[in-house]
Amino acid sequence: MSHTPVGVRQTQKLRTRQALLDAALLLLEHQSLSSLGLREVTRAAGLTPTAFYRHFEDVAALGVALVEEALGSLHGLVGEVLAETGDSEERLDRSVAVIARHVGAQPAHFRFISREQHGGVDPVREAIAAQLLRFAQEVACALGQEPESAGWSEEDLLMLGGLYVDHMVITTSALLEAGPQGEAEVVRVARRRLRLVTIGRAHWLDEG
Repeated sequence: MSHTPVGVRQTQKLRTRQALLDAALLLLEHQSLSSLGLREVTRAAGLTPTAFYRHFEDVAALGVALVEEALGSLHGLVGEVLAETGDSEERLDRSVAVIARHVGAQPAHFRFISREQHGGVDPVREAIAAQLLRFAQEVACALGQEPESAGWSEEDLLMLGGLYVDHMVITTSALLEAGPQGEAEVVRVARRRLRLVTIGRAHWLDEG
């Protein structure tokens, strides 16, 4: 980042925005977004309400930014795992390991997503749904490149991608609830469920 006055101001602006996001995430460990107040966030961040409005229109907009922070960097990861070479057993292990690793690294972010996916703040709920749809599309695209997908329609590939993403969401919630002590069992069950989806995929076109 440049040390010119413009560069310094930009750096400070980014720090202030991140301070607001971090403060909100900390507060959201104990409450839902719909009950979170703007002054609560600014007080926790050590900032004024005026500073908040320089970055976010309202608390809902801050929530949408938290969705992007939690999920935005993960795009492509599941698709990349599915596109890697190796037998299906290895791929199942890698898929579940990716989920467990990211939940372990950012538990507060994923608790927020898990709670607000069906929460009362419409823009945030819609942002989460849009992110999950993108995941499903990316997975469908990766699966569509495989020989096993010959004869599959785009609709069916997206349905399959959605199944993988739904599985990811369920596994994330289970990992958060189980904690480190229960992770091994959650991973075992998640792997078996993925194997069931994989077996079903192999026979999807049999009746056709």
